[in-house]
Amino acid sequence: MSFTGKNVLITGGLGFIGSNLATRLVKLGAEVTLVDSLIPEYGGNLWNIEPVKDNVRVNISDVRDEHAMKYLVQGQDYLFNLAGQTSHVDSMNNPYPDLEINARAQLSILEACRRHNPTIKLVFASTRQMYGRPQYLPVDEKHPLAPVDINGINKMAGEWYHLLYNNVYGIRAAVLRLTNTYGPRMRVKDARQTFLGVWIRRIIEGNPILVFGDGQQLRDFSYVDDTVDAMLLAALSDQANGEIFNVGSDIPVSLKETAELLIKVANCGNYDLVPFPDDRKAIDIGDYYADDRKLRGMLGWQPSVNLEEGLRRTADYYREHHGHYWEENHGA
Repeated sequence: MSFTGKNVLITGGLGFIGSNLATRLVKLGAEVTLVDSLIPEYGGNLWNIEPVKDNVRVNISDVRDEHAMKYLVQGQDYLFNLAGQTSHVDSMNNPYPDLEINARAQLSILEACRRHNPTIKLVFASTRQMYGRPQYLPVDEKHPLAPVDINGINKMAGEWYHLLYNNVYGIRAAVLRLTNTYGPRMRVKDARQTFLGVWIRRIIEGNPILVFGDGQQLRDFSYVDDTVDAMLLAALSDQANGEIFNVGSDIPVSLKETAELLIKVANCGNYDLVPFPDDRKAIDIGDYYADDRKLRGMLGWQPSVNLEEGLRRTADYYREHHGHYWEENHGA
């Protein structure tokens, strides 16, 4: 992959996926600018870019600030648009910030590109949540869209804005519908980003993992390095313009089996089956795993890190760096 000398802007760049993407792009020779609001609930953390902090530019600003984005998109070759409100429960409890960030701000980013940098290439991080409760498995890109929460509806609007601007204005854009992405630098203070983060925190702290329901729900998990691979391939391929791609993994696994595997690689801990909290049960989608043959066939993507190895790497990372992610004296 060649990004040598390319100017790259990453919204949500101090967050989980954005910081991993930034680290990779620096290694690939890109000139990287990160935009992040550092709003405490949304996962941005300056420690995430510690390995490359001297090789990237950081702009602390909110994607809802049209004037800032107008300036930041200028001169960029690529925009990886990852900023978003990710909590499904928060979107139900307080829907307006979700609307502003995941829909309204996406439209203003695209307008900034149309008016000030129409040759830029965008990759938009969407979500499998918009499929809702699967009508069939595995879920392919043609599956009906039926979001079960506010977050899914607004993310759906955000991705369709990108596709519209691709189709009508020629602003090249590709959409990736992400599944349960996990790995180093993910938010572990709470479940706003992924339940796996909370599981890893609990196991390191010596507390039992809490598995909701009977633990038989099937999921697929994408290690963050594999997700980054998919984003880079989509950025470099003109064949990806105007396309939607599911990002999945090799083998779906139950939540109970996932908990058991995490305990195995961490060499400690246990889990408890507990009833679903009411706010989560209302928006749970049951079993889900993706059909990602389109991504593999069109872009040549292939996941390289299996779940056992990915969980091991993630647990090792937080054992070493947990003080930067959930101890109060460091902030996160």
